[in-house]
Amino acid sequence: MAEWIEACAADDIDEEDVIRFDHAGRTFAIYRTEDDRYFATDGLCTHEQIHLSGGLLMGTIIECPKHNGRFDIVNGQAKGAPVCVDLRTYPVKVEGGKVLLQI
Repeated sequence: MAEWIEACAADDIDEEDVIRFDHAGRTFAIYRTEDDRYFATDGLCTHEQIHLSGGLLMGTIIECPKHNGRFDIVNGQAKGAPVCVDLRTYPVKVEGGKVLLQI
């Protein structure tokens, strides 16, 4: 059964930014878009396992900081070479000023 885990405070993430969240031996990336929506994906690029939290978020596209591969954070779809394997995405909700991630 999936459970909701508190990842951070909603204000911990600036608009159009990404942060790293580690839980139970796994790394996630938590995103906040310019229009104040929150998303979550696996935290490592599928190309060379680089932390996406060091990348650049543009709208709903995260660009990996190492080779500039791109993913859509809404559905995890790989959008630009050299990445070709999609990211796993996770449901997110904001309650009481906290960002919750369902894993």
